[in-house]
Amino acid sequence: MLGIDECLLETMGLPGVRGAAVVDWTSGLALGTIGDSPCGDHETTAAEAAEFARTAAEHPAFVADEVEPDGPLPVEDVLVTSHTGYHLLRFVETTFDSSLFLYLWLDREQGNLAMARLCLRDLAHRLVLG
Repeated sequence: MLGIDECLLETMGLPGVRGAAVVDWTSGLALGTIGDSPCGDHETTAAEAAEFARTAAEHPAFVADEVEPDGPLPVEDVLVTSHTGYHLLRFVETTFDSSLFLYLWLDREQGNLAMARLCLRDLAHRLVLG
């Protein structure tokens, strides 16, 4: 089991990682950050990523047939690609409100998207919030 700091440190070991965060998608607050931020400010990145995560997690086009009361989150992760990087959001299921996601920013040339996605899946399962 990992805490936020250990989780973020582990993400930085992935090839091409430029920065990472644990974000509450209901408030847009970063609970922890490491590395660089695409816009130079982790709080701004967290707020903007949270808005995007909320849209993906709540939009009927993505989740209409998969919503189960007290079931797992209907969206596992979200990927945005740009000319220079990948932005990966992995939702974290918790026993209370499941309003967290892991955010990872990867360099497009050096990053391994498949490995990063699998790693974030593993970290999301091992993350323990104390």
